[in-house]
Amino acid sequence: MIAFENVAYNYGGGELLSEVSLRLAPGSFHFLTGPSGAGKTTFLKLAYADLLPTSGHVTLFDREVRSLSRDEIAHTRRRIGVVHQDVQFLDHMPLAANVQLPLTVAGKGGDLADLKDLLTWVGLGHLADAVPPSLSGGERQRAALARAIIMDPDVIIADEPTGNVDWEMSLRLLTLLVELNRMGKTIVVATHDLNLIRQAKAQVPARVLRIARRRIQLAGADL
Repeated sequence: MIAFENVAYNYGGGELLSEVSLRLAPGSFHFLTGPSGAGKTTFLKLAYADLLPTSGHVTLFDREVRSLSRDEIAHTRRRIGVVHQDVQFLDHMPLAANVQLPLTVAGKGGDLADLKDLLTWVGLGHLADAVPPSLSGGERQRAALARAIIMDPDVIIADEPTGNVDWEMSLRLLTLLVELNRMGKTIVVATHDLNLIRQAKAQVPARVLRIARRRIQLAGADL
């Protein structure tokens, strides 16, 4: 589904990631850990072709990203839902329109009943007409998750989705991600929160990847 083969990435001449080789299988659940600045966000951007590797090969759905045209990359990204660390919305538009925006951009109308069901699933059905500035941090994160999955992607990538919310909301977001994984979605979550990882591992067979010394290693069972 997503594969890295001997991938390296340089920022300004300094190597941030090196010799990264791994495969994210369909239906798998992965956490990505490591200190700030280690390259977690860079790895995620490589995984959805927002960045191209300096060397090595990244393959998305059996296509090498360098072989894809800009239109093909855009089409491929529809199969990958992304929850960014810095959640951004169009503040003048109601929540429902923001969540539906990927469908709008793709030229798909979407079913209003499906949109309502999705907002209800993330616990935001009563806020469909609210504007983003009125939402709490947890509500914004759940709205971002709803927006990321409205195209029914095969993969959901989340960059520190619980970084700015309390523990109760972190567990609520985790529950949604676990449900998506049980529906067959591949989940990749970058996080510093080891307690969140422990909670997930008690529910699903999640693997933990750790960035250390520019390389990605499979973490042991000590988490």
